[in-house]
Amino acid sequence: MKLRRVFVGLVTAVAFVGAAHDAPAQSWYPARPVRMIIPFPPGGGTDLVARTLAQKLTETWGQPVIVDNRAGANGIIGTDLGAKSKPDGHTLLVVIATHAINPSLYRKLPYDTAADFAAVTLMAQYPFILTIHPSLPAKTVRELIALAKARPGQLSYASSGNGSGPHLGFELFKIMAKVDFVHVPYKGSGPANVDLISGQVQAMFNNFIAAIPHIKTGKLRVLAVTSAKRSQVMPELPTLAESGFPGFDVTGWYALLAPSGTPQAIVAKVQADVAGALRVPAVHTRLSSEGAEPVGSTPDEFEKFLAAEIRKWTKVMRS
Repeated sequence: MKLRRVFVGLVTAVAFVGAAHDAPAQSWYPARPVRMIIPFPPGGGTDLVARTLAQKLTETWGQPVIVDNRAGANGIIGTDLGAKSKPDGHTLLVVIATHAINPSLYRKLPYDTAADFAAVTLMAQYPFILTIHPSLPAKTVRELIALAKARPGQLSYASSGNGSGPHLGFELFKIMAKVDFVHVPYKGSGPANVDLISGQVQAMFNNFIAAIPHIKTGKLRVLAVTSAKRSQVMPELPTLAESGFPGFDVTGWYALLAPSGTPQAIVAKVQADVAGALRVPAVHTRLSSEGAEPVGSTPDEFEKFLAAEIRKWTKVMRS
């Protein structure tokens, strides 16, 4: 009888563990604080989006979502850390367009861009804006081009890093405008803006989130938006296409990944909760007012989007 009771107890325990393992993720995830890695320094648009969502997810999950800035090597250091983290949903990775550019920019990466990550969601998209230091006597794109042609090689532009969207976008602008600016790469848009505001560099393809506060105070001047359509945030701002460069369209984005092998139930829960957070009026308004358009795509939709971005930037880099 004792053996029988022990046997029944073991069977019951195994069944309980199995049921807990197969239970919906929301019944046990997250079980502890969640780390959200940002492979760029504090102060830029990526940081603002991540911290806005981290605050809301902390409220939703009842567990702290800790933002961890791991800047360096054009996002590679932080991204590699995310790839090698335990795939249990307690480490997430925020990426931008640079994630789709790096495979064609670097001969070898310490991770596999396709195989080492689980797509979660495309959080938001945004256009860049052409910002300059107000000391430049240019009020339009045409005036900036004329100034650059009169002073070839004497003007410089900042970017958030070699191979980043702002870098390649500005290079495309240089080619189409037939002008010569010196490229000065930084480890993120935060430090790049510091030098742009101080006048150490003269121009930059910026993002609304990082630039708007400085535009409002007159520390930066904005000339145009890089998307095909005008921005709802600053509808009076012309596009570069309208400024004499038909077809010009360069946009950025923010997305969320998890390490490959993260259970699908957890990926689905994170996606649903992030999408829900993006629909919260305060969050939606916060991001929209800064030029970012909330998305909240499904994992499959984001996976297809990312594959298309990799193909696009590979073609650009080759050319």
